[in-house]
Amino acid sequence: MPEVDAAQLEGEAMLSDRIADLVEYLVVQIVDDPDSVSLEVIDGDDASTIEVSVAEDDVAKVIGRRGRTIKAIRTLARALAARLDTAVEVEVLG
Repeated sequence: MPEVDAAQLEGEAMLSDRIADLVEYLVVQIVDDPDSVSLEVIDGDDASTIEVSVAEDDVAKVIGRRGRTIKAIRTLARALAARLDTAVEVEVLG
């Protein structure tokens, strides 16, 4: 297993934080209760996971009809991640 230095880990964390900022901005624009939006970034070996928590009443708005809204958010997050040479997944928690 190759050694990973602290600077590399910090750089990857900063990249996932930039992606999380985009996801947070998009979700806050969609929901009725923006104060209830919170994100947790979980950095893994291959990819980062962004868990988005919203109020129960707003879960359907974030997911959208047939999942179109969350699919669009995931597409934008993955596009930014690709430009930053990393990978990301976005999950919605109620």
